[in-house]
Amino acid sequence: METSEKYVVSIIRHGTRSTVKSDVFLNYPLYGEADAEIEMDYFAWVVRNDMRTVIVDTGFSRAGGESRKRTFLLDLPETYSALGIDPASSPQVIISHAHYDHTGNLDHFPNSEIFLARDEYDFWTGKFAARTQFHHSIEEEDLEGIRRAHDEGRLTLISGGHTVAPGIEIVQVGGHTPGQCVVKVSTSEGVVLLASDAIHFYEEYEADRPFTYVANLIDMYAAFDTIHEMERSGEVQHVVSGHDADTLGRFAPVIGEFAGLIATIGKLS
Repeated sequence: METSEKYVVSIIRHGTRSTVKSDVFLNYPLYGEADAEIEMDYFAWVVRNDMRTVIVDTGFSRAGGESRKRTFLLDLPETYSALGIDPASSPQVIISHAHYDHTGNLDHFPNSEIFLARDEYDFWTGKFAARTQFHHSIEEEDLEGIRRAHDEGRLTLISGGHTVAPGIEIVQVGGHTPGQCVVKVSTSEGVVLLASDAIHFYEEYEADRPFTYVANLIDMYAAFDTIHEMERSGEVQHVVSGHDADTLGRFAPVIGEFAGLIATIGKLS
């Protein structure tokens, strides 16, 4: 990923919940371990430099979080504003997949170009999206926002991979959802992989334990393999999980108002 453009990645922890491993790992009894508590955080990401700002996922909406009894730590639209991000400036938005906790708040970016995998769009606008095992993970209002962006010509549908800008690349891996994507970002500290829900928890990835909700198990395992190879080959230097409570502790903490809620990777010269 050779590029002269570098970015700062901000990891925003906007929600959390407490659960148990048997709730988040598929067929957990197969591992022969006692059940245990696990914390699940909810993140959104901002990628920016002096030339551009790109939003990666937009968290859950007020309705989406409250209906599932998630704990709100930050109001994302207010946080974007506090970080100096004006939705009216139409920053590009990458949606890794269409689950409720990654597509809320899209209405705050009414003029932005949105990137989404074509397989993801086709699935959620197709005949199987209404089935209970899939539908519980989405908010109809969020999907309507994606459809509206499509009708307005603001939705860019990608297949396989896509370069959003120099140093920002989307890679489709599938598995968790039909069009699950990860995002590679060039920073002063190396290439960062925003794994989103290709890796909910580091334990999921490191111990080869798929998440409980999966559209295609073979593709989920293949996504693990793809990311491991990215690390082994030196293609990426940092992997950022989609929900692991240890995530912020792995990177540079922000002090002040957002202490314990935001961490960053990279600096601008």
